[in-house]
Order: sequence, then C-alpha cells, then structure tokens
Amino acid sequence: MSSSSDKLSSASSNVHSDVSSEAPEVPQVSLLSHLKELRTRLKISVLAYVIGVAVLMNFSDVIFDFISMPLRAALPPNTPLIFLNAPDVFFTYLKIALVLSIFITAPITFYHVWAFIAPGLYKHERHAFVGYFVASLLLLFAGGAFAFYIVFPLIFEFFLGFSTETIQAMPAVKEYLTLVLKLLFAFGLSFQIPIVVLMLVRLDLVKPETLAAKRRYVIIWAFILAAILTPPDIISQTLLAFPMMLLYEVGIMLAKMNRDKKKVAD
Repeated sequence: MSSSSDKLSSASSNVHSDVSSEAPEVPQVSLLSHLKELRTRLKISVLAYVIGVAVLMNFSDVIFDFISMPLRAALPPNTPLIFLNAPDVFFTYLKIALVLSIFITAPITFYHVWAFIAPGLYKHERHAFVGYFVASLLLLFAGGAFAFYIVFPLIFEFFLGFSTETIQAMPAVKEYLTLVLKLLFAFGLSFQIPIVVLMLVRLDLVKPETLAAKRRYVIIWAFILAAILTPPDIISQTLLAFPMMLLYEVGIMLAKMNRDKKKVAD
C-alpha cells in the first residue's frame, strides 16, 4: 500500500515539475514596477533611434546615391536630379535618416520588447515569437529587394522611355524619394502575407481549406490593394498583385504542412 502511495506521489511530483518548467517565468512584481520597466525600455529604444538618425544624417547623401541607382540607370548619362524648393534636399536626407534608423536600431528595439514580454510567455510561445519575428524581418527585406532590383528598373525604363529630344525628364529628389518609400513599404508589407496566414491558422481562427476556398476573392483584393498602394500604372500594380497571390498560396501550403506536422507530433 505504501509502495503504491509512493509511486503516486512520485508521478504527481514529476507532472508538477513538467508543468512548472513549461509555465511562464512571471516574476512577482507590482504593476507600478512593470510600468517603470516599460518606460525605461522605451526610453532606451527611443534614444537609440534618435542617435541612429543623427549618425545616418551624415551618410544620407551616400544612401540617396544608392537609392537613386535604378532611376539614374534609366536616365540619359549625366542627367542631374533636381530640387524645386530650397529645403527639399535637407528634408529628403532627413527622411532617409528617419526611415533607415528604424531598421538599423531594430535589434535594440526587438531586444527590449523581447526582454519585457518573454518572462510572461510559455517556452513554445517564445520560440514561436522569435521565429515569426525573424521570418517577418526577412520577408520585409525580400519585399524591398524585389521592389528595388526588379520593379524599379522596369517602371522607370517604361515611363522614361516616352522622353523625346524636346521633352526630357528631370526628376526631383523629393518626389523620387516619396515614390521609392511608398513602393518599398507596399512590397515589404505585401510580403508579410505568409506570416499572417500562418498566424491565423496557428490561432485556429481559420482553416487552410477555408482560405483556399476564398482564393477568387483574394485575387480581386490583391489587385485592389495593389492599385491603392502603388502609382497608377499597370506595371507596378501587376508586379505587386501577382506576388501577393503567390505568397498567399505559399502561406496556405506552409499552414497545411505545419498543421500536419503538429498532428504527427501529437
């Protein structure tokens, strides 16, 4: 009898030990201490961002030279880029520093976000969080690279091809940067579709089969969003809509694979 009791007690302690190792490491702190920690981490992240902007302002001209490569390649040799108002170049360089600093200081920001929320997550949730963040960041850069190296040369060659001897293009730096940032944002955002699909399925909000059945609506919405996010030309709209549809299918495929893998593990 005592032997059975000892076995039950041992099994109970093992189960308790497993649950404890899986449970979030939530420290016993007050709400005020939690808010103070959040404020401190926000201050550090904002300070890092501001320092990043100040440093990048010294290299904005070099960065703009790189960003303007697709446009200058499509222009006749030695064609200058112009600015129409005195402050345009300064604010162009400032905008470059403001946007680029977000990406340069992203590791610092992510570290403090992670350090703040990680103690309240289960072990498998931590792995999922890191995985989704890294995948999202890679897809963001992939979308930007696709726009910069494939979309930009095509649309600039198409539009600048209408130049004649009497009508010559002299692009303004401010308008060019606005267009570039808009397209980079549009393609970077659209490349997040697989992550969104995976998260929806992982949270059991929708099934992959349901998403596949809605494919015809996705095609329509892909072209609508492409028309909103890109300039009013068929080339950039098509080059955005088709990757969106392809990435939607990739997301469904990965969601099915992930679900099947989970079933096997269970």
